[in-house]
Amino acid sequence: MGVDSFTGKLAVVTGGGSGMGRELVRQLAAQGCSVAACDLNADAVKVTAAAAWAASPPGVRVTSHACDVSDEAQVLRFRDELLDQHASDHVDLVFSNAGIGGGESFVTSRREVWERTFAIDWWGVYYCARAFLPLLIASGDGVLVNTSSVNGFWASLGPGMPNNAYSSAKFAVRGFTEALIEDLRVNAPGVRVAVVMPGHVGTDIIANSIRARGLPELEQLTDAQVEELIPREVQAKLIRAGLLPEGASADDLRRMLVQANADFRDKAPVSAAQAATTILDGVRSGAWRILVGADAEKIDAAVRAKPESAYDYAELFSALAAEPAAETP
Repeated sequence: MGVDSFTGKLAVVTGGGSGMGRELVRQLAAQGCSVAACDLNADAVKVTAAAAWAASPPGVRVTSHACDVSDEAQVLRFRDELLDQHASDHVDLVFSNAGIGGGESFVTSRREVWERTFAIDWWGVYYCARAFLPLLIASGDGVLVNTSSVNGFWASLGPGMPNNAYSSAKFAVRGFTEALIEDLRVNAPGVRVAVVMPGHVGTDIIANSIRARGLPELEQLTDAQVEELIPREVQAKLIRAGLLPEGASADDLRRMLVQANADFRDKAPVSAAQAATTILDGVRSGAWRILVGADAEKIDAAVRAKPESAYDYAELFSALAAEPAAETP
């Protein structure tokens, strides 16, 4: 069963300060849905909520909340705040969207960076499900929407580019969500679940991931912080690839990070707004699996067709080049 309309409902959106989360807040509010949005960046989510509320129809309320979803106590505080501010005893929709990158290598990345990434990307989804499932049950017609990734079915970014912590977390999100399908049918039939699998969507995930580690804005990183983010062995690879000049300075590295974040956001094949529309269309239609972007569709089709070749890049990329984008299931 899908959702006939978002009008008059109450939605929760994590990671609502930027990217897909911000667009989900904006589009839900525009369609008559009240929203409680949280983010690690309190200022960003406050701006999101104010803009969405100002553009929403009468009767809609949009609130902003500071919350680190990797901390269960903060998630529970967020839950209590929103129930009070929206004068509600239930929620109708929960979009567990917050996520960061980092911990690319289990071998060489710092353990605390790996675990910080995994905690936000997996434990954040788990804690939100624990906190909000009873409120979705209370709605009588609730929907839990968990954001995984193309890295929830393909655990790499390609040759020489491991993505260990993020992929591990996104596989966990996907498995948890799929396991909930039958669990909810049996034990909470008034709630359904959907997993979102985006490919490359234009967001500020690079800057947000660095901020989530307690570091300053990209332009304000110290030389030592830049060197830690882009260690010598990575610099050497970038120089060999022609992406950095020989003898690159800390300023060169800092500028590269700023440019990489802008390019990832602005040159993506799918904008955050388009991704949010795809997600909401999927929820409305009743889909349990929502692929976002032609790249996600093609990689999904190629991996499912021949999983043993998923990490044989020559064969995988050859299949991708020959494979038309599949329709989203």
